[in-house]
Amino acid sequence: MIELYTAATPNGHKISIALEELGLDYQVHALDLAAKEQKQSAFLKINPNGRIPAIVDHDNDDFAVFESGAILLYLAEKTGQLLPAEAKARSQVIQWLMFQMSGVGPMMGQANVFYRYFPKKIPEAIERYQNEGRRLFEVMDSQLAHSQYLAGNDYSIADIASWPWVNIHEWSGISIDGLPHLQRWLQLIAARPAVQRGLQIPAPSNETAGEKAERIRNMVSR
Repeated sequence: MIELYTAATPNGHKISIALEELGLDYQVHALDLAAKEQKQSAFLKINPNGRIPAIVDHDNDDFAVFESGAILLYLAEKTGQLLPAEAKARSQVIQWLMFQMSGVGPMMGQANVFYRYFPKKIPEAIERYQNEGRRLFEVMDSQLAHSQYLAGNDYSIADIASWPWVNIHEWSGISIDGLPHLQRWLQLIAARPAVQRGLQIPAPSNETAGEKAERIRNMVSR
């Protein structure tokens, strides 16, 4: 059994979606990021960086894994699913996984901070991160013009890594207009039952979008 330490963020949803896709038995521990539960000593023993998500695999000597990309690779290798065995195909999946980890996630994360949460609006920062996010979307759209999924015609952890981030493009203030292949891919993955289940983990709170934005804005301004 796997223990999942998570929160309702794109990085957290990567792992809940993967666990649902793989059909693995897992238990959810939802961490309150505003209360800084991710910085408490018990969790820091699992992830020294104090960020979600993280897992503990009790079927593998209580092995702990942190960083969402590393978790996706671990789960794919553990099950032999969502990651090809053939060397070139495997490399393509890992390349697009790293594209998300180094580009899509960080750029959209910064867009979120400056567009939604930062107490002072800095137009240059907002424009810089939204423009870079849009550029990355255009790269994905070009790739998806030639294949059904990011790393070819098979669904993989590369898609699971990027989809939760692209799915919140409106929250980041980044348009997907004029990107038909990216739009097709978004809809294709959104229709998967495991993705729909994964998005509900942890269970959504009753907090409104405005209340969430205000809470995170207060955190950023501290």
